Amino acid sequence: MAKPGDKVSVTTESETLTGILMPSDDKSVVLKLDSGYNIGLNAKRVKSMKVLEAHKQEKETPGEHTHIPGLPLITILHTGGTIASKVDYETGGVVARFSPQELLAQFPELRSIANIESRLVRNMFSEDMRFAHHNILAKEIVKEAEKGSRGIIITHGTDTLHYTAAALAFMVRPLPIPVILVGAQRSSDRGSSDAALNLVAAARFIVKSDFAGVGVCMHETMSDESCVILDATHCRKMHSTRRDAFRPVNVGPWARVRGEHIDMLRADHPKRSLEQAHATLLDEKLSIGILYSHPNMHADELKQYDGYDGVVVIGTGLGHLPINEIDETTKEHAKILASLKSLIKKGTVVVTSPQPIFGTVNLDVYATGRKMQEVGVLGNGTHMSPEVAFMKLAWLLSNHRSHVSEHWDQDLVGELRRSEPDQHIW
Repeated sequence: MAKPGDKVSVTTESETLTGILMPSDDKSVVLKLDSGYNIGLNAKRVKSMKVLEAHKQEKETPGEHTHIPGLPLITILHTGGTIASKVDYETGGVVARFSPQELLAQFPELRSIANIESRLVRNMFSEDMRFAHHNILAKEIVKEAEKGSRGIIITHGTDTLHYTAAALAFMVRPLPIPVILVGAQRSSDRGSSDAALNLVAAARFIVKSDFAGVGVCMHETMSDESCVILDATHCRKMHSTRRDAFRPVNVGPWARVRGEHIDMLRADHPKRSLEQAHATLLDEKLSIGILYSHPNMHADELKQYDGYDGVVVIGTGLGHLPINEIDETTKEHAKILASLKSLIKKGTVVVTSPQPIFGTVNLDVYATGRKMQEVGVLGNGTHMSPEVAFMKLAWLLSNHRSHVSEHWDQDLVGELRRSEPDQHIW
């Protein structure tokens, strides 16, 4: 009799399917196909089921911590996510429950590249990240840099990986070594997993380059040919499932890793130094909202942020909100402008970031933008993504609260770099 975890062939009235049998009730049969996706079948439609390969529970042994003389030291700080996930055949879900030792056992290639020290910081899904976790990571980075680590890899869920990368870029300065965030779109027990290549590429980049600072290492294309090292303040998750989901925004990648070969693609990358790493933390009590500008907007949408420390407006086009009363149907727009003005007057810092993925906020072109500037909205001339703007605002409010307007259009960590190479998504 087939059991969850067995590879089976299921024949229905119209087709034969092959996959891993998942847990289900007696009314359905659930298979995980080779593509990684699940399909549910009405049990009444199943004519036969044949076990092709019985599931064997693998015994996972902790990785050894013996160091090889002559190899540099890399620290892996593990926070969870798909990169350290696999199917739990008891629940049928994908879970992140690998210990740091299990991570090393899963990716033995790392041992020939560097001496690895790995430890669990948190085991969580990235959507649960808060400023407190960014503070924990910043402190751990400083600790490892002081120990003499050649570089640090942070395993992280992909959903908010670019938020964390941006946060750490602002928080840890100076940073004399590389800190590379690595995620995976497909769990490591799937044939199409991107976990191993991303992690190994990050380790090779750390060992073979003179890069310092925060970067992101993910697949360059859907194939397993190469990974790119992306700028922490100039990348974004552009697809929910593709292995090449992360793309550069407004500037090109720092480097390409193809096998053991490293191609540095930009000459302006930050370089290693003998400085001591230092962290400035985020105020964990901050309230910062994100407001998406849209047609038929209402003033009450701004009023909900009364009492907030800051708000990032994701503005249309060049960074706009609907604030122009042009006829009887747009009287609400005058109320929006009044609410915006009131919000800022009460002390909430409001910045704008463009809805278009590429390009710059320009509040000088149209009357809308000029009105926004008049009431105190910041952001004119900047081109940060909403995620980077959110993290920059959090850092400034935490550390330079009375000078946010002075620092907003200053390039603190390269977040205002702009080269706009030829951009194409897929």
